[in-house]
Amino acid sequence: MTGQLREFSASSNGDRWFLGRDEGTMNGYVVHKANQPSGGANTQIEIGAFLNRTPIGAPEHQALLRMIGTLVEGAT
Repeated sequence: MTGQLREFSASSNGDRWFLGRDEGTMNGYVVHKANQPSGGANTQIEIGAFLNRTPIGAPEHQALLRMIGTLVEGAT
């Protein structure tokens, strides 16, 4: 996990989710930073896998889709 991360969601229990990009491949990924009581581990997840495994409607799922939408707004 290198490069810049942009936070897109945080839960009330302290979990946080970030969007990142591998500077070598330019592929995006999600980083989940677990809260301290859960061990505080960082997990890197491919964007497609994150969207497929996160329940539709979960706050972090919706937040990532909103962030992706903002990236498209200025692209045309």
